[in-house]
Amino acid sequence: MRKYLLLLAVCCVLSCTSRVEDPFATVKPDESRFTKVPLAGNFNEPMEIEVLDNGDVLIIERHGNLKLYQAETGHTSIVGTLDVFPEREDGLMGMAKDPDFEKNNWLYLYYAPVSEPTLNRISRFDFVENKLDLNSEVVILDVEIYRGCCHSGGGLEFDSEGNLYLGIGDDSTPFESSNFNPIDERQDQPKNVDAQRSSGNTNDLRGAILRIKPKPEGGYSIPEDNLFPVGTPNTRPEIYIKGNRNPFRFSIDSHNGNLFWGEVGPDASEDKEGRGPRGYDEINVATRPGFYGWPYFVGDNYAYWKYDFATGESLFQFDPKAPRNTSPNNTGIEILPEAQPALIYYPYAESDEFPMLGQGGRNAMAGEVYYREDYEDSDVRFPGYYSGKLFIYDWMRNWIFTVSLTENFEYDTMERFMPETHFEKPMDMQFAKDGSLYVLEYGTFWRANNDDSGLYRIVFSEGNRKPEVKISADRIQGAAPLKVNFSSEGTQDPDTDDNITFQWEFGENGAISAEENPAHTFEAPGVYKVTLTVTDQEGESATSFLEVRVGNEAPVVSIDWGGNRSFYFGKETINYSTTATDKEDGEIEPSQINVTIDYLEGGYDLIEMGHQEEVLSIGETYINEAGCKACHGISNESVGPDYTAVSEKYKNDPNAKAYLVGKIKNGGAGVWGEQIMPGHTHLDDTRINQMVDFVLGIANPNAKSAMPAAGSYTIRSTDDEDGFYMVQASYEDQGANGIPPIKTITQLKLRNTLVSAYSADGLKGAARANPEDEYYVQFTEAGSWLMLKDLDLDQISKITLSVMPGNTIGNIEVRAGSPDGPLVGQTDLLNRESRPATEPEEGWFEVPVPIMASDYYGDLYFVYVSERGVNIWNTFNLKMIKFQR
Repeated sequence: MRKYLLLLAVCCVLSCTSRVEDPFATVKPDESRFTKVPLAGNFNEPMEIEVLDNGDVLIIERHGNLKLYQAETGHTSIVGTLDVFPEREDGLMGMAKDPDFEKNNWLYLYYAPVSEPTLNRISRFDFVENKLDLNSEVVILDVEIYRGCCHSGGGLEFDSEGNLYLGIGDDSTPFESSNFNPIDERQDQPKNVDAQRSSGNTNDLRGAILRIKPKPEGGYSIPEDNLFPVGTPNTRPEIYIKGNRNPFRFSIDSHNGNLFWGEVGPDASEDKEGRGPRGYDEINVATRPGFYGWPYFVGDNYAYWKYDFATGESLFQFDPKAPRNTSPNNTGIEILPEAQPALIYYPYAESDEFPMLGQGGRNAMAGEVYYREDYEDSDVRFPGYYSGKLFIYDWMRNWIFTVSLTENFEYDTMERFMPETHFEKPMDMQFAKDGSLYVLEYGTFWRANNDDSGLYRIVFSEGNRKPEVKISADRIQGAAPLKVNFSSEGTQDPDTDDNITFQWEFGENGAISAEENPAHTFEAPGVYKVTLTVTDQEGESATSFLEVRVGNEAPVVSIDWGGNRSFYFGKETINYSTTATDKEDGEIEPSQINVTIDYLEGGYDLIEMGHQEEVLSIGETYINEAGCKACHGISNESVGPDYTAVSEKYKNDPNAKAYLVGKIKNGGAGVWGEQIMPGHTHLDDTRINQMVDFVLGIANPNAKSAMPAAGSYTIRSTDDEDGFYMVQASYEDQGANGIPPIKTITQLKLRNTLVSAYSADGLKGAARANPEDEYYVQFTEAGSWLMLKDLDLDQISKITLSVMPGNTIGNIEVRAGSPDGPLVGQTDLLNRESRPATEPEEGWFEVPVPIMASDYYGDLYFVYVSERGVNIWNTFNLKMIKFQR
């Protein structure tokens, strides 16, 4: 009995000790216990990170730079640059430190050598005294590719056995197959239209995750238990996983060797009989080598059809039990291994199986499986609650989830990690030696040097929590002297009984302030890093920063538009003028102002306008949409000629535009080589003309826009309810006092006067409804509203609403600036009896709203007011809003 009592006592002590050491071993911690600490930013397309044992972080940028963030100083610098081919998705793509890095200083990089047009390469380099030794390069593996296409992949990771993994995409364009599976076997087409030559080809390294063992002298050996044993005919022994489209980010479980990866999927938005399923992104797990389906299956082994691109005939659906690759472009085995389904899969729309993942754009990535015991016993180590859980993230949807699996490594549950924290295009993540999580964020815009890109460290606080720091300023650039008002608004301490102090450093002669919201004047030109450190009463501190550029005032560009600044009202001619002023440049000639006016047809996505400092190029955006950059770079030759060369060739040819329009529509070969370029008969003439205008404008910028700084413009296209005109004026100054040039762009968007309520810019207490392809807004409670941004009421005398009150009684108020702002118009009390006698007995009817004369320009709110019951089953409905002069 004493033996059992003693055992019980020991168990109790161990149990109590465990709870004291980790009170969050089984209890989910509140988000406020995590602090996201900004470390560095303003990267040019950051790709991957490696966190070193001393807290320093290596960052690679796609254009070839290796950067080092030094934890001790907070300084980030370029410590090496590779000469890479940077077009499309190539460049410097992957990085992994050697498992014995602290002793041998070996760093592995996967990149596209500019001198090698048909391959990408893994090389090992020495990283000594915080510098990359380019002369130390040792080649490990070359991968033959189709230069300048797509889905390059490039992630590099080591497992616990010293094996190096490389993820490679299918190197195939999705655009010539209507965003279904690219299996075009026609021999007169570019090879990058058939992923059966790569992902479906067991004798090709592309469309796969490779596993190799690097040798000290260079090259590699093959580990045991890859997909195909060494010597198997028509196979490559380096392959561990086959059948990938774009396995962009992956990780290896340090405890059991399981491989997890995110698969970036195809873009079809709907299933189509005879072609196949809609597109899905995937999270996959492999407990052993295998074939994962592409280009024959996607998601839960949803099967594509064998489609004959020459005849347009759908032959049969592929069988996941025994997929067959009969493509003439295949050099591998014909009968492939059985296809494995995805662990998690989700389309653009809301997923039936995984609705918590949301909807919209998608770009799935897999982070690490966390084990608390693998890391130092530090104050910032993540709690045991997350032990054994997989971290996944999505580059487009800006979320991070943790996934729990069953004992058989099947999906069990998932939950959002830090849902109240914003992540701007998470690109890579890695746990550090101390158990904190480093996150690399790409920033808002694709293929851009984003100001909001950044490196962050997420730390956990078991007891006292660090303050959460917010920093902002009313100005971050301007001429010297520059007075800036800084704000710490939003800064808080999650421990509400803590007192906090503020320490501002202005990066100038040791200037500091202890105020919450100080003002500071920068007397001399320069770039200043302004840092705010907030410390609580326990001594815990957190920091944030921003840059202020002094010495060059941004130009001011204005557009004086003779008509309404939000709407066009039919075919009419509008007078306009533009002006630009700049403090440093002096008088600006009107000819230096770039003016463009473009009509964009319905369906154009404003998100694709690109970086905020760039003038919207309609033609280039249509080129991006059509996938033309898979074969043509702006300045780098690919499958076809680069656009700069084309522009130079035809710069002085008066017939160039008509000729190039025909070439795009009909295709051809022989002008720039023997490669046959396919025609694009599916593109309409308006888009092709704007694409050609963009190309010709590269060598002759004046060809892009012959618009004078002042003149008149005739509105002609008015029939498309979703079409709009974009009026743009821009001027880039010459830079001053060592500060680079600043471009200012002013835009007016002129839209059709008939606006769908469904397209509202904001809603509260209201919901978008789309039953049976009918789109409208339901007001579900009194005081609910919808908002339209940036509307001009000049010349507007009436707004007509298309409504269906149902069983409700209430009215719509139109207010300026906010839901309780100035009233500019309102309906009478409306109910089902309000329908005019001239309207049909059922369905929608129109209600006019007289508008007070006003020159108001800003946000407009449509507020539903009712004293009667309104709920989700008994709603007031609004479909269309018509603005009238």
